[in-house]
Amino acid sequence: MKTFLGIELGSTRIKAVLIDQSGNPLASGNFEWENRFENNVWTYHLDDVWLGLQTSYKELVFDYEKTNSKPMPEISGIGISAMMHGYLPLDKNGNQLTEFYTWRNTITEKESEKLTEAFNFRIPQRWSIAHLLRTVQGKEKHVESIDFLTTLAVYVHYKLTGEKVAGLGEASGMFPIDSQTGYYHAKMIEKFENLVTEFNLPWKLADILPKVLKAGENAGSLTEEGAKLLDPTGKLKSGIPFCPPEGDAATGMVATNTVAPKTGNISAGTSIFAMLVLDKPLSKLYKDVDIAASPTGKPAALVHCNNCTSDVDAWVSLFGEMLTQMNVSTDKTLLYKTLYNAALNGETDCGGLVSINYISGEYRTGFSEGRPLFVRTPDSKFTLENFMRSLLLSSIATFSIGIKPLLEEEGLNFSKLLGHGGLFKTPIVGQKLMAGALNLPIAVMSSAAEGGAWGIALLAAYSTAKEPDETLEEFLENKIFKNVKVTTINPNQNDVDGFEKYLKRYKSALEIERTAVDVM
Repeated sequence: MKTFLGIELGSTRIKAVLIDQSGNPLASGNFEWENRFENNVWTYHLDDVWLGLQTSYKELVFDYEKTNSKPMPEISGIGISAMMHGYLPLDKNGNQLTEFYTWRNTITEKESEKLTEAFNFRIPQRWSIAHLLRTVQGKEKHVESIDFLTTLAVYVHYKLTGEKVAGLGEASGMFPIDSQTGYYHAKMIEKFENLVTEFNLPWKLADILPKVLKAGENAGSLTEEGAKLLDPTGKLKSGIPFCPPEGDAATGMVATNTVAPKTGNISAGTSIFAMLVLDKPLSKLYKDVDIAASPTGKPAALVHCNNCTSDVDAWVSLFGEMLTQMNVSTDKTLLYKTLYNAALNGETDCGGLVSINYISGEYRTGFSEGRPLFVRTPDSKFTLENFMRSLLLSSIATFSIGIKPLLEEEGLNFSKLLGHGGLFKTPIVGQKLMAGALNLPIAVMSSAAEGGAWGIALLAAYSTAKEPDETLEEFLENKIFKNVKVTTINPNQNDVDGFEKYLKRYKSALEIERTAVDVM
């Protein structure tokens, strides 16, 4: 039996999944972690990266051996995925030069605008190139020592294999990809060099970016040093082939079988984003829409927001603390299920309540910092059902502002969008609310809970076990998703109308949010 290992470093959890050649999960392991706000930037410590990788792999081995009463089998292929974007520069010895800047930082507004104008191509604040320009223009000391610019997934892959490579989807969050060549856009590389000529840098951009690989290409193999990094016990042997490292957007596409043109998915967890695979170029440049790439290089419209369910999670945790104080025992899954389902009984416009879910800044609405808010008027209908619905609709609101121009102005025609991530974990609730917010059918697969770690494991399986000339679309459709159950919820007009009323109130409350940022 061939087995494939996928590991994804997500916002709140590092997860490892072992699958067989048909994509069936065999074992898993987890490590919970959180980003830190230090020196005015959102970051993770790299020591935590390795502790998390080792812990999740150790738990996976234990899970497999306990379930199957036999030793862990040899692994046929490995894939690494992580949160896209960010900034992690290394020197010639592979050492970290500065804090790892995550996707969550909103400190590159000027650089984003400058690059967008120069390229005539939308460059979001979270992209690696925007962070690089910021450090170059700020004349930060580490800039001259940069030998390799990485993301988190590329960094881990490099440490495990020695290869400086990135999958197409991950690379497209570092620098624009030319869909004709499947590589970094050469003319935009040249324009960047012109922007930084005055700084007399000792490196060229093309030399410090990772090599771009498409899905299915060999991306190196596990070195002896890498094997020890992942499994300090020494049982894991070197030589295992790797697929190209990918970001969570690309693995989400794979995990929902939305890699073909005119398919799309919504990932809703700590952040929220949609990946919509295009069959033709957009008619114009949109300030709220990024153009990324699928794992096979197809252009995809990406609508991203920094904030989604973190504020909901904080309130659920508070309710859990209340129950603990009352000596009432309940598990976390039941608590989430109870509170999420309460939202379905709330008024469609939340009875006059409004929440702002900005834990961090939200560039889409012009915020460099966030202050979570809950606001009501004296005559609002303050019930648990309305409160929970307001929290959940808040997690969708800014995203809906970003995606609607694509659906309405471009007329992109999707029969449905596939949902995955924490918002959709409780059956029906997230689907129904999202369908009402977008006025579009929302589907969830029975496999959706497996997430990005499963998606990158599938890419490892495709890279190692595909048939000659078999495309990724064919591999997924015929070998992985053929018998997967899909549940679709169509929009309800009452939900559509109620969300529009809520969204109007939400937009008005952003003025309160601006004041809160100023005074708190």
